Amino acid sequence: MAEPEIQTPQGGGNSNERMMPLVVYILYLTGFVVGITPLIGVIMAYINRSAAPAWLQTHYSLQIRTFWIGLLLSIVGAITALIFIGWLVLLATAIWYIARCVKGLMHLQREEAYPDPETWLL
Repeated sequence: MAEPEIQTPQGGGNSNERMMPLVVYILYLTGFVVGITPLIGVIMAYINRSAAPAWLQTHYSLQIRTFWIGLLLSIVGAITALIFIGWLVLLATAIWYIARCVKGLMHLQREEAYPDPETWLL
């Protein structure tokens, strides 16, 4: 059974609604410089997800999953960093993390729901 399509605003969306997911994406990306900001971002995503319109809930779900999966992969990479493979895991995790945030930002800018926020991939 196919999932129902989530309705997104057609050019008349409230830009204030988009501000919070935008801030979370920015906090995630600045986490490479200031390490604590992704934690602040995931807390904000948890707080705002339930009150958001359905199309923005997909972005919050993506952001929450990105944080936890990224944390898990980073821990695996850090543990295995003593052998060379850990550095590759950390590099791949960083690329994956940035790509998910950028793709999310692109969908947010177009006022679209994120297509599949439950995926581990992009």
